[in-house]
Amino acid sequence: MFYTGLGIITPRIMRTWQAYAKDRRGLAAVEFAMVAAPFFLLIFGLLEICVLFVVSTIMEHAVAEASRQIRTGQAQENGFNEQNFRTSVCDRFMGILDCDAKLHIDVKALNGFSAANIDMPLDEDGEFDADGFGYDPGGPNDIVAVRIFYEWSLMTPVMSAPLANMAGSKFLVQANAVFRNEPFGD
Repeated sequence: MFYTGLGIITPRIMRTWQAYAKDRRGLAAVEFAMVAAPFFLLIFGLLEICVLFVVSTIMEHAVAEASRQIRTGQAQENGFNEQNFRTSVCDRFMGILDCDAKLHIDVKALNGFSAANIDMPLDEDGEFDADGFGYDPGGPNDIVAVRIFYEWSLMTPVMSAPLANMAGSKFLVQANAVFRNEPFGD
């Protein structure tokens, strides 16, 4: 009987392959490796949305509390300027947000409630456009719109790409308050 080298090796390779295929050790590690990346991206994306919700809530609270000084006339009577109002807003961020160039504030006295502009101030390239921003707290019985914006850098750019509304994988968080000033100073 004549055996070639190929004839003897082939059954040996087949037995080795069958033994390897039946071996279940490490199967959980392989399955986890296949599922880990999408799982962690999903978890981090969910955390990103939760953090954005917290940031938005903090900003809404800061706007409501800081604009109360305008609504009651305290800001006007104490000679508040834009920097004083900015400090008042920043004091209510509880150390979570920085009060640097990422924070933009717009305070305007309006002719009526329907004149309030709550649109996102973004140009066609997705960059922030602060044209027309200023600080005018109005007088007694004036209608005032307070808007603050914060440029939040997204942590998970791949998972949160649909959230980005600015260039550079950023999300512009906005908080507004529109109110009529009280009849102060009488």
